[in-house]
Amino acid sequence: MQNERQKLFELLFERSFLYRPEGFRLASGKISPYYLDCKKTTLCAEALPLIGKLMWQEVKNFTPEAVGGLTLGADPLVSAVCFQAGLEGTPLEGFIVRKEAKGHGTQNFIEGAVKKGMKAVILEDVVTTGGSSLKAVSRARDAGLEVLAVVALVDREEGGLEAIKAQGLSLISLFTINEFLDRLNG
Repeated sequence: MQNERQKLFELLFERSFLYRPEGFRLASGKISPYYLDCKKTTLCAEALPLIGKLMWQEVKNFTPEAVGGLTLGADPLVSAVCFQAGLEGTPLEGFIVRKEAKGHGTQNFIEGAVKKGMKAVILEDVVTTGGSSLKAVSRARDAGLEVLAVVALVDREEGGLEAIKAQGLSLISLFTINEFLDRLNG
């Protein structure tokens, strides 16, 4: 498992980690000299099996019935984790949380075959302040799901852990930003 973790880290570092002194504007509004554009990794064939396996190892500790997250960042994560669960013969539903309610048909925020009372884990590519994760948590709870935890690829360690804990949830991340910064400066 350590070899797979290292391989995924290398892919994220090479494909998704960006650094420029003048900075990037984050979703939180902050300016940061580094940015993780995870979709450049999460949408590649080499990374998806690693993501599915490594995230599923963390997710299954909560014995959820469903995994989901805010579109667009969580979409490939949900697919990868559900695929891995399926390979292991574990039933698991995936769901996507829309940013806006569907404008026609069901007009739901949640896409997927989830039902009220199901236990769920929220998936996230990058956690900074926790705002996106908590939006997904709120929408999932509004749909009647029992949210157990948030599992992320990377924690930027900028308050997200504390915000998620304040909602009575755990945050498990495969990597922290310090691992990327150590590699950059190493």
